[in-house]
Amino acid sequence: MKQSIDEFLFKITELGIKLRVENERLRCQAPKNVMTPILRDKIAERKTEVIEFLQRANFTSSSSTKSILPVPRDKDLPLSFAQQRLWFLQQLEPDSFFYNEYGGVQLTGTLEAAALERSINRIVQRHEALRTTFQMVEGQPVQNIATNLTLKLPVVDLCKLSEAEQKREVQKFSIEQSQRPFDLVQGSLLRCALLQLSEQKYVLLFAIHHIVYDGWSNGVFIHELSALYQAFSTGKLTPLPQLPIQYADFAVWQRQELQGAKLESQLSYWKQQLNNAPPLLQLPTDRPRPKVQTYRGAKQSFLLPKSLTEALKAIAQKAGATLFMTLLSAFKILLYRYSGQEDIVVGSPIANRNRAEIEGLIGCFVNTLVLRTAVYGNPTFEELLARVRKVTLGAYANQDLPFEKLVEELQLERHANYNALFQVLFTLQNTPKVKFELPGLTINPLEVEHTRALFDLRLDITETDSRLEGFWEYNTDLFDTATISRMSGHFQTLLEAIAQGAAPEAIADNPQQRVDQLPLLSQSERHQLLTEWNDTATEYASDTCIHQLFEEQVEKTPDAVAVVFENQQLTYQQLNQRANQLAHHLQSLGVKPEVLVGICVERSLEMVVGLLGILKAGGAYVPLDPNYPQERLSYMLADSGLEVLLTQQSLLESLPPNQAIVVCLDRDWEVIEQHSQDNFDAGVCLDNLAYVIYTSGSTGKPKGAMNTHQGIQNRLLWMQGAYQLTSSDRVVQKTPFSFDVSVWEFFWPLLTGARIVVAFPEGHKDSSYLVNLISQEQITTIHFVPSMLQVFLQEPNLENCSCLKRVFCSGEALTLELTQRFFSKLECQLHNLYGPTEAAIDVTFWQCQPQENLNIVPIGRPIANTQIYILDKNLQPLPIGVPGELYIGGDGLARGYLNRPELTQEKFIPNPFNNSKLKTQSSKLYKTGDLARYLPDGNIEFLGRIDNQVKIRGFRIELGEIEAVLNQHSQVREAVVVAREDQAGDKRLVAYIVPHSEISIATSNLRDLLQQKLPNYMIPSAFVILEALPLTPNGKVNRKALPAPDISRSEVGFVPPRNPTEEVLAAIYADILGLEKVSIHDNFFELGGHSLLATKVISRLREAFEIDLPLHSLFERPTVAGLTTRIETMRLALTQVSPPPVAVGKGRKEIEL
Repeated sequence: MKQSIDEFLFKITELGIKLRVENERLRCQAPKNVMTPILRDKIAERKTEVIEFLQRANFTSSSSTKSILPVPRDKDLPLSFAQQRLWFLQQLEPDSFFYNEYGGVQLTGTLEAAALERSINRIVQRHEALRTTFQMVEGQPVQNIATNLTLKLPVVDLCKLSEAEQKREVQKFSIEQSQRPFDLVQGSLLRCALLQLSEQKYVLLFAIHHIVYDGWSNGVFIHELSALYQAFSTGKLTPLPQLPIQYADFAVWQRQELQGAKLESQLSYWKQQLNNAPPLLQLPTDRPRPKVQTYRGAKQSFLLPKSLTEALKAIAQKAGATLFMTLLSAFKILLYRYSGQEDIVVGSPIANRNRAEIEGLIGCFVNTLVLRTAVYGNPTFEELLARVRKVTLGAYANQDLPFEKLVEELQLERHANYNALFQVLFTLQNTPKVKFELPGLTINPLEVEHTRALFDLRLDITETDSRLEGFWEYNTDLFDTATISRMSGHFQTLLEAIAQGAAPEAIADNPQQRVDQLPLLSQSERHQLLTEWNDTATEYASDTCIHQLFEEQVEKTPDAVAVVFENQQLTYQQLNQRANQLAHHLQSLGVKPEVLVGICVERSLEMVVGLLGILKAGGAYVPLDPNYPQERLSYMLADSGLEVLLTQQSLLESLPPNQAIVVCLDRDWEVIEQHSQDNFDAGVCLDNLAYVIYTSGSTGKPKGAMNTHQGIQNRLLWMQGAYQLTSSDRVVQKTPFSFDVSVWEFFWPLLTGARIVVAFPEGHKDSSYLVNLISQEQITTIHFVPSMLQVFLQEPNLENCSCLKRVFCSGEALTLELTQRFFSKLECQLHNLYGPTEAAIDVTFWQCQPQENLNIVPIGRPIANTQIYILDKNLQPLPIGVPGELYIGGDGLARGYLNRPELTQEKFIPNPFNNSKLKTQSSKLYKTGDLARYLPDGNIEFLGRIDNQVKIRGFRIELGEIEAVLNQHSQVREAVVVAREDQAGDKRLVAYIVPHSEISIATSNLRDLLQQKLPNYMIPSAFVILEALPLTPNGKVNRKALPAPDISRSEVGFVPPRNPTEEVLAAIYADILGLEKVSIHDNFFELGGHSLLATKVISRLREAFEIDLPLHSLFERPTVAGLTTRIETMRLALTQVSPPPVAVGKGRKEIEL
């Protein structure tokens, strides 16, 4: 099939061939060895089509625009758009080396240093860009070109050092050369050094600022240096012709050319293409994103074999695409699978040397295209490639618009901690490299340590004659080396799958291979994730239920105290006898295996007797909290169809009408105690139900999770094996029995000879009472939900709790800050457990340590006979570090939901992993709805709820991260952040704060704290101060009960300046932005400000206040009020430390304090 003309031209330009139309004639320029006879014939064959297309579309290779001509040097020369962007970035970080281009070569042979120095200086004289510095004139940066500039090539003699010492010194010099900042005002912006290792060995190092140099310039520099050195070392004159124009001419031409209809046409394309584009590609990172980018980076290389390269080229050819498009499509799949985002934006640089006049110039011409592709609908690879192809062709057809101009025109919200529009870059280098040849010398590249990354992630691939060579450049603030190694492996696995899937036999088997099904993991990774980390098989008694294990303990310690409630207590034998009497009575009422028995009692000895009695009778208990609303209790009674209900006489009047036989454990005890005290076998087995606990449902109606004896037996025996309770231990039972944590509080102690201490009704909410109870009863083991632990740790008499040996947390995410506070107050173990009611209490465990080098508190690894899988939406296992939904398998799984077959089928899915290597696995998996990821060591990090994920203005936000920062404030006792939408379409973050008692807390202080640590999009728009957070019956924060913020008291509306500094600053804002007035709380960038206007603000502030305020100050505090605080602080510091004014000598610059 014949290629379309746009496909044909794209392939031509991708090969580095330049086509242009001059006087209706087609001109062509190609790199050496690229223009083959076959290709020349193809171009000639389609010559008429090419000319028509170039003239019609004004294609980027066309020279139909006016020529670039020299301009007079007697006027201020503007910066090009690319230079303007780089100049601005250097103002943000004036002492940075982020935009230094650097390199080095090893020279072996006879070197003439004088000829080399002369050659370098001749290049500097030929190219004005290398003699350019930058000045501010009337608030605008301009080019300042030196008439003459002679560089010295310093020669450093390392000949006397040993080889090892030479290596160290070369690296030291290399790093110093590459990392020393350039002064854009003073110059020079190029430096070189020659290190001599011996008479025949040298190292040439060079560094140059990106504002005057780009990747293409490197080829020009090498070509000219080779030609000049060859001439000068043999006594010849310069062989290079005069340059027709200089970089400054291009800069003037660019600004003149890019206006009017052409500007509007290309701008219209890009605005449409990037409308509502996601502001941030949120790849999973090893550490939270810092508030300000540091650009610290590293580099990691990889190779792709020739066979794979050829297969990928074949795919491209079949699809009418290019290798660039094919690799980019694969890369976007990788990013999609890692981030979970279906709208992927990637940057890709182009040389932008599409005119003959500029091909031989040194300077910064490079442009960046923004390539946005939707991965919606789980397309096939061919379909995605077609999307990428269309986007790429459109971008190339509109490539004249500089990236810097695009950012400015879009007026994007600026963020100091990530790049605008895209944070990931992709490059394919497929033009022949310029050979570096100097007569009499062998030249080899020098590996210079790579320590910067301008983006979160960059993938750079080079096509060679035999294969594809690539490297990853990554930000080390975000990613570990091991993470990038895994990512690189996943990319190669993905490419191999794509290549294999395109083979004829694969297409026949699966012509519609979907991107979601393409594998990322190697076989060894799959084995680790699915088998190795789930190999938890443990042998437990196969026929013994928990009440029978209790009976065995009774035989061992009959006279030990089993349970205490206030002034009452029962020994193991007494408790067993009472439970047996109740069990016989229940059996007479028809209770047997699979029969549900309700129990609605206050916390008491009767509660413990009742639970054991129901299990001994073979039944399954259904806890009914007497504090629940009547409507909820009525629904639970009806839904469960209870025939027998245990309660207390004092609660009879509060029970809703029901059909059950009611047994009062206090009033009816005289009847119950007539039954036998002996154990008996009710015929119950591990597969039978043990309890049904109702949990909240998304429909508003609770759902009953049916848990078996096998699940709770496995859970308790694992817990005993892990934590070893003894008869000397005392465990508080304080969790409401309608929540599954109570199950281990009741039964774990009774299997081990330990003592249960039952808390007073509602006592679990009173931290002062708990401190006294722990002290009086010498408690060793207790459970808290993290929000209650936070309150407990505020108690003044915690030193009385030294008897505690172990504290368990579950039910909510445990923060690092809370664990640190715990260890500062108590000297005992802290354990973080995780698990839903649908899987027998807990399924993972983690022991916290006082000194841990972690940013988070993991939920750990699976317990005995349990499997954890972290899967994507297609049930594919996800790589280490990539978030996905957590699924649970194993012995602890509930049977399902009572009377809810459709919900059971939805949440308890068939296990897709028939793993013969695991000794124990369930036929079902439970779909938790929780977001988690594996850490490299096999532990798991809990990330929150999938269905409750917060997204504000396109940003995915973890509310816990904001809460953790707020909790660091000394005046904050508790903090909760939620996303509210009290008005349709107005979703915003609201922070709820409980201060320490009798302390007034200013929300402005909280805002300042957050601004110091978090990006702007994570700052709540409102703060609500509460005396206490509303809690659910089990002590968790009741987020639904949090009040709406009082909008009338929010910081909304115009607030005039309050002091002279604010007046001046507001006037500057208004003048620069063309506004009538500005409120002190208005955000400069939200009012239309952008990077260039920001530099004008700083310039005006320098004139108004005689201070040099760093540019980043405006980004950190973009409001009049915020920036005024910074100005006043700086002025105060200057007045306190400055001596009387002294004239500043030329060349000196002030130092910011």
